[in-house]
Amino acid sequence: MDSVGQNSFDCRKYMKEYRVKMQGAVKASLDEGVHYGNIVTVPAYCVGDIAHHISQSTYNMCRDDVVMAAIEAATAVMETTLRASLDRFTDVYQPLALATGSTAAAAEYLLELDGFNAPMVVDLLTRRHHNFVQLKPNRSAAAELHNCDLMDMVYRGWELIGKARRLRNGAGGAIVPKAGGFPVDLAPIHENEVLMNPRRYAYPACAITVRFSAMMRLADYPCLLTSEPVTATMMTNIIALVPKKPDAPVCACMDCAAASLVELHHQYRQWREAVQGEVLHLRDRGA
Repeated sequence: MDSVGQNSFDCRKYMKEYRVKMQGAVKASLDEGVHYGNIVTVPAYCVGDIAHHISQSTYNMCRDDVVMAAIEAATAVMETTLRASLDRFTDVYQPLALATGSTAAAAEYLLELDGFNAPMVVDLLTRRHHNFVQLKPNRSAAAELHNCDLMDMVYRGWELIGKARRLRNGAGGAIVPKAGGFPVDLAPIHENEVLMNPRRYAYPACAITVRFSAMMRLADYPCLLTSEPVTATMMTNIIALVPKKPDAPVCACMDCAAASLVELHHQYRQWREAVQGEVLHLRDRGA
């Protein structure tokens, strides 16, 4: 907060008060045997909602018609997709997987409307990362955080939509990707008047990157495409139902876009190496 000149309130005082107010809930969770990973996860979601989902920066960003339309369309894809499969869910994890899968497909589909796709974006932002290291070696540790979120999201969507395109095999009609075996409804994107009329936002005959440029604006802030408030609520409910099983961080390969499309594959974003290994290391040190 200091690095960006924040002065609208005393953030250190806020964090101290937050710690005191959270202490009772954390202690009660420990006494109930809730897994440490879950205890950390739930307040992290709350901070996200308060800190930026409802902040001035969100309002400023959403004043752009095309950015707002992208958010609205992706949200509508998620809602219509989830409602269509309500009677088919058999466990609490399926709605979460479908919510994130549907918006991943929507984000990739928005890129493809302008002739772009996930490999192009991942290559662009990965190259930019290396340049950014050279330009700003002392940048914030969080600088590329949301860029990575968007890359992982559209990479997942690219796989879903690519499979749907191949299955269609030239037959025409709507593309219907499937996430976890459930169909994703992309129709709300075509029903969005702003997204279907990009010529209103550039020289009409040359309006071929309008939607892509909005997606690049969202590369710094993809939280409402994911949609993080929705997935955070779902994860909180799952944790409440299964408190002793660590549901975050994910205990599996994160299938990250950069290491799947541009750079070497690796195993070090897996829970076993990244989290469990560190816990064992600290335990062995007696920390």
